[in-house]
Amino acid sequence: MAVVGRGWMLISFIACLLASAGAVCCAAQGNPPPSPVPVPDAPPPQQVSPALTPVNSCDLRNAAATMAATAAVRADSVVEADGRAITEAPRIVGVTLCVPHMPVIVNWYARFLNGPQVKALTPLEKAHLAARNLIDPFNLLTIAGVGAISVAANSHSPDGPGFHGYGNYIGVSFTQDMVGEFFGTFLIPSIAHQDPHYHRMPDATIKRRIVHCIAQIAWTEGDNGRGMVNYADLVGFAADESINNLYVPGQQTTFSATATRYTLDLATAPIQNFITEFVPDIASHLHVRVVLVQRIINQVARTETTASP
Repeated sequence: MAVVGRGWMLISFIACLLASAGAVCCAAQGNPPPSPVPVPDAPPPQQVSPALTPVNSCDLRNAAATMAATAAVRADSVVEADGRAITEAPRIVGVTLCVPHMPVIVNWYARFLNGPQVKALTPLEKAHLAARNLIDPFNLLTIAGVGAISVAANSHSPDGPGFHGYGNYIGVSFTQDMVGEFFGTFLIPSIAHQDPHYHRMPDATIKRRIVHCIAQIAWTEGDNGRGMVNYADLVGFAADESINNLYVPGQQTTFSATATRYTLDLATAPIQNFITEFVPDIASHLHVRVVLVQRIINQVARTETTASP
């Protein structure tokens, strides 16, 4: 029994030594820091879906046609390769089936209501304005229509009958417009620094506007916005008639005949101003689209004036 008691005492002593050694080691190495408490992640920011833009049906049709054509071309290229490596980059075949409609302008005469912008035109811009007036579709349509009526009404005119006479009339009328635009819109306004536009007075009285239409032939505005002599009309009409004497068939070229036509040009020039001044007011009150009528009447007045012998 003594031996057994001594054995248990020896085992207890060894266990105490091992426990003491473990405590010393832990004290020497330091206790490991406690593991940090996990912080919950912040909630992800909510993504606001952008407002869906309505897609035009025409755009969808074009996109679908483009995808179908591209797939067909790529499939065809794979078949032609027949196992060979395709070195060319696949290309996209754009197909347009339709064009989206442009927005409808309700009052398409509104740009005539306020007149030209207060901006001095450069000589290049005046040249562009003259060219635009010359090749304007309404101008060309009016020349063609008036020519057809004139040749049909008088087959014995200096231009001649039939298509030959009609072609002569179109060529002479177009040349007269070209000469008038060159001198009246580009050359003389560029040299004299004159604004080639007509400036409306929509807020004035009717009597004041009538006087303004007539006086505009002799007195207009310059590029600086101040009043000046209208050299484009006073000098331009004289240059037009002098040059017209060189190529207009059947026209009398004497000084008295030329002076008469020059006077007639000045007397009928306010017609164009009256149309530009008052027709937009009529259109705005009646809510009708009369720009086409305005421009045709304008061109007819100009053509009848230049074509008078």
